[in-house]
Amino acid sequence: MRKIAISDIHGCNATFEALLQQINFSKADQLFLLGDYLDRGPSSKQVLDTILRLKAEGYQLQCLRGNHEEMLLWALSGHSYNLESFLRNGGDSTLASFGVKHPRDIPKQYLDFLENLPLWIESDEYIFVHAGLHFVPGTSPFDHQDEMLWIRNWYNDLDWEWLGQRYVVHGHTPTPHPTIQNLFRHFNGLRVINIDAGCVYQRTGYGQLCAVDLSNRLLYFEPRHLEDEIG
Repeated sequence: MRKIAISDIHGCNATFEALLQQINFSKADQLFLLGDYLDRGPSSKQVLDTILRLKAEGYQLQCLRGNHEEMLLWALSGHSYNLESFLRNGGDSTLASFGVKHPRDIPKQYLDFLENLPLWIESDEYIFVHAGLHFVPGTSPFDHQDEMLWIRNWYNDLDWEWLGQRYVVHGHTPTPHPTIQNLFRHFNGLRVINIDAGCVYQRTGYGQLCAVDLSNRLLYFEPRHLEDEIG
C-alpha cells in the first residue's frame, strides 16, 4: 500500500486523470487530496465527479478542504462581497462547469461533499493540510484552523519540538517544479514539502500537477493537458 498526495487540481480534470494513470493508482493505495479542486481551470465539476466516482468504486481517497472550497461556501451566505470574492478568484469557471449562475444552484450532493471536508488529516507520521500550520507559542497549530487554509511563508516558524518525527505535506502556494524537487531531496531534514506545482499557471516552471509517493519517496509531475487550458 502506498501513501500518495496531490494538491491544487483547480479544475484540471484531464490532467488529474492522466496523473492518476501515470502513478498507476489502485485500490491498494491511499490517496490524500489536499484541497482546491475548484476554480480557474475549466472542469471543476468534472474533478469532483472523478473524486466522487473513485470513492464510490472503493478507492481509498481522503480529501481536505482548500481555501477555494471555503470561498465557495462563503459565497452561499448571500453576502455580495463573498460572492464577488469567489467569482474574482476563479469561481466563474466553477459555475460555468456546472452550468449555473450562482453557487446555491450547484447540486446538493456536491455542496454536501465540500461542506464536510476536514481541514487536516494525520496518518501515521504524516500531517496533511492545504496551506500549512500556524505556530504560536503555548498553542497547538491544530487550534488555528483558518491558517490551515490560507497561511504562506511559515517554514521559519516551524516548531520542531512539536513536530517531532512527523512530516507536513501541503499545497496552496504555487511553486516551480524544480523548487519542489529540491524540497523533496531535503525532505528528511526539512520534514515539510509543498506539492502545489501551479497546474493552472502558464509561467515558466509551473503548469504541472504533482503527486508525491511518500511510501517509496517518489515525485511525479503531469504537465497541464490541452483540455484544461483556461479560456
